[in-house]
Amino acid sequence: MELIIQPKIFQTFPDLVIGIVTANNINNQGESEEINQLLRTAEKNISREFINLEAPSKHPKILTWRQAYKKFGSNPQNFRSSIEALARRVLKGGQLQHINKLVDLYNYISLKYLVPVGGEDINSIKGNIILGFAQGYESFIRLGGTENEPPKAGEVIYKDDTGVICRRWNWREAERTKLTEQTTSAILVIEGLAPLNKELITQATKDLADLVKQYCGGEVNYNIKQLDS
Repeated sequence: MELIIQPKIFQTFPDLVIGIVTANNINNQGESEEINQLLRTAEKNISREFINLEAPSKHPKILTWRQAYKKFGSNPQNFRSSIEALARRVLKGGQLQHINKLVDLYNYISLKYLVPVGGEDINSIKGNIILGFAQGYESFIRLGGTENEPPKAGEVIYKDDTGVICRRWNWREAERTKLTEQTTSAILVIEGLAPLNKELITQATKDLADLVKQYCGGEVNYNIKQLDS
């Protein structure tokens, strides 16, 4: 299994940098107080990061995703990128609850670097993962949902041979490929658009890979994808 990015994605978003962490033979069970403390620290730092902004949407690292959503025809007022939704939740005083170690860790990295981060259970993926533009007929059942909600034609999606695994780039993940405590192999993806660059995405990706190795064990690797790489 590999992550394939369609050339048209780079044609439309030439500054895109994708960090990929793959982890095999991991233990994702249980809860870590150390990870919880990392989240609490990141939550406090987020409040300081946005203190002088009139709205979360004005932050450059969030504004770039609003602009990207508009470019593929999605209204960012109605459908927020994962990092904007996460930041808003924390800024309203919400504390991120434990889900499982992998999700807790990628939420921490998402807050620390202000980037969208997501993950899938590799054993639930059919074929390769493709990041590209939707045709509009692909099947999708959102996390926690039961009904099919196909993407709009032209929407940026992640998909495999079965259907969509994340809609509107990083808006909603699929129930079928979600990470659980039973996950033993996972792929985690960090997405960067300017003003974030390869150096910062590489740093965030290595940080996440090190944390997964520390708290989940197994064999963990990472790599970076960008235009012409």
